[in-house]
Amino acid sequence: MNQQGVRWTSEQVLSLAPDDASRKAGNKLSAAGPWSGAGCDGSGAVWGLCKGSGSRPYQTVVDTTGPAYTCSCPSRKFPCKHAIGLLLLWSGDERAVQDDAVPDWADTWLAGRRKRAADKEAGVAGASAPAKSADPEAARRRAERRAGRITAGATELEQRLADLLRGGLASAEQSGYGLWEETAARMVDAQAPGLAARVRELGAIPGSGPGWPVRLLEECALIHLLDSAWLGRERLPESLAATVRTRVGLPSTAEGDRIRDHWLILAQYDSSDGKLTTRRIWLHGREAGRTALLLSFGAAGRSPQLALPVGLMVEAEITTHGGSAPLRAELGELLTAPVPIVAPPPGGSCASAVEAYGSALRDDPWLDSWPVTLSGVIPVATGDGWQLADARGGHESGAGDGEEARTGSGAGHEASAGAGADGGTAGRGALPLAASALSGPGLWKLVSLAGGRPVTVFGEFGHRGFVPLTAWREDLSETVPLI
Repeated sequence: MNQQGVRWTSEQVLSLAPDDASRKAGNKLSAAGPWSGAGCDGSGAVWGLCKGSGSRPYQTVVDTTGPAYTCSCPSRKFPCKHAIGLLLLWSGDERAVQDDAVPDWADTWLAGRRKRAADKEAGVAGASAPAKSADPEAARRRAERRAGRITAGATELEQRLADLLRGGLASAEQSGYGLWEETAARMVDAQAPGLAARVRELGAIPGSGPGWPVRLLEECALIHLLDSAWLGRERLPESLAATVRTRVGLPSTAEGDRIRDHWLILAQYDSSDGKLTTRRIWLHGREAGRTALLLSFGAAGRSPQLALPVGLMVEAEITTHGGSAPLRAELGELLTAPVPIVAPPPGGSCASAVEAYGSALRDDPWLDSWPVTLSGVIPVATGDGWQLADARGGHESGAGDGEEARTGSGAGHEASAGAGADGGTAGRGALPLAASALSGPGLWKLVSLAGGRPVTVFGEFGHRGFVPLTAWREDLSETVPLI
């Protein structure tokens, strides 16, 4: 067992897997058959030897206090299928993975981790060579050159938007995707990847079904607003200027508040654009009532390294990034081993969530979604989809009120917080589920978990609808990942 005497559930282990293929492969290695020399100790270490195709077994070690992993297999995934399989065996079979002394081959890696942690705490650089001092003048000149290129790109993009409106929105359907891909490439050349990503989305709108001209005009307006904000950034308040810099694609740094808290690990999922895999991990501070977003990236087919078990809680310090709505943060050293979540974050009604997200949009009009915890909601089928409806009248104040609304407990954009005739939700607030949430197994896990009764749900809400990520029954007995 780990130092807290708690073994994780299989769902918490599988939430660490980088993709579905790793989950399936890890499940196949979750029985005792391929493993030998498996064990664990009170410090949070788990180890084992897994028989592979070669003559020597793979040496797999997991430090659950990180969590961190190492394996002698050649996989570039992180954690690999052997680490997933070992943790599944540890979580489900105490006889197969018993308390034992750490073998030398595992202790070498574990001791190295402990030394690096001690060096970091003492402010020692360790074995790495000291970094050369940066030249602030050279950095300033590089920043100015990049800003100039972005300004040129934004000016060109404004001209292209003006040409589109001058020729009429119908011309977008005739020109096809190629025009927008070319424009996006120009924004990449201008070192404005944020603008490039938004331009690429424009190319898909004309083929998105009825009502596409309205959606295209809305997106063009948001891009125009971002262009104008960049071109006039010197006149903006610093917090909003920081948001604009991030939205056009400039990197942000963790130079904000340092917050030590007990962080609930609410959700983790990956998305990919074909070149870069982005992992999003949502945390909620139990004492501060603040929600934070951790981002980790993996390129060239490699999964991001940062992975945390959903449904557990750790004590740690985070450092926030700048901007008007500083959700993003960097995770510092974990100070305790993960333990199960006792209760979800405080939730609110659909109406209070919409109100809070509207407040966030005033500071960052380009927000695609906002984290929200809804309490006392029921999944209800509608004529062409599903929605989460308040079990009672949706006008109670909740997690979307006050300061918590500004630190990540809100919801959003085109929500329906009023009455709806479909599914018997008349007189109650409701949030529609996004199309992406309708096609995956998470919807049916949520419907099965609720069984027609109220549940608590954490997720992201934006102009495309609500995406449920995690849910709890009425008795709050178990954290259930939905994605």
